[in-house]
Amino acid sequence: MTARRPPSRVVRRRLATVGTVLSVLGIVVFCIAPFYWMIVSSLKGPNDIFNNDLWPSAPTLVNYRAVFSGENNFSYALRNSVVIAGTTTLFAMVIGVISAYAFARLHFRGKRLALGAVLAASMFPGVALLTPLFQQFSNWGWIDQYQSVVIPDISFALPLAIWVLSSFFRELPWGLEESAMVDGASKGQAFRLVILPLAAPGIFTSALLVFISVWNEFLIANAMTLTPAAQPVTVAIAKFTGSSQYQQPFSTQMAAGVVVTVPLVILVWILQRRIVSGLTAGALKG
Repeated sequence: MTARRPPSRVVRRRLATVGTVLSVLGIVVFCIAPFYWMIVSSLKGPNDIFNNDLWPSAPTLVNYRAVFSGENNFSYALRNSVVIAGTTTLFAMVIGVISAYAFARLHFRGKRLALGAVLAASMFPGVALLTPLFQQFSNWGWIDQYQSVVIPDISFALPLAIWVLSSFFRELPWGLEESAMVDGASKGQAFRLVILPLAAPGIFTSALLVFISVWNEFLIANAMTLTPAAQPVTVAIAKFTGSSQYQQPFSTQMAAGVVVTVPLVILVWILQRRIVSGLTAGALKG
């Protein structure tokens, strides 16, 4: 009885390739299937929402018209989300870039402890802060104001920005900054003219991650905005009303979800080169 020979190297390589392709396809299907079903559901009429067809037999845009009807205040919600997410991202990136540069470049006592405190702040449960924040902002008259959402969002977005940027800054060639200072540039000029352009991929990546996290935030926004005109899209979609008090507007909510998600998908598609560069820069530098 002859011994069974192990598969050749070529066979093993082909099996590994097939396994990799199947794994990637599984991840793609897992990520895209919910968005596809959201699109399909948004194109169904109110009477067909519980139909499980992979494509509606009679697609309609009635749900998209309902999204922008006056009773849902969705246009105001989009404006509020853009203002809140944009303002939070701007402030978080300005503070985050400066802080991450200090953590990566400067040597001072307690640096590891401070960086650990930043990470610990990101782990603090937001629900524990809602009651004292609501009480304080009520005393200041900030409820239904942008700052009541922007300030807490900045505090939760900063740890993410600092950690991503500090890891990126540590991999930059600091010799270029020193060379610029030898040539007569001040430390601030070297930072603006040398370090910031090199750090652009990491800054774009961090800014997009912060923007998406704030755009999708619900807990703080729901607590700090009580009137429809002040609510962002996450809260507005949750409070959509149907044609009667007993009807849940699933199709309209799906259409609103598509409207909210598509701009983010387009933004990621446009900036995909910078995002990939920012996420892989640290791993590629030796």
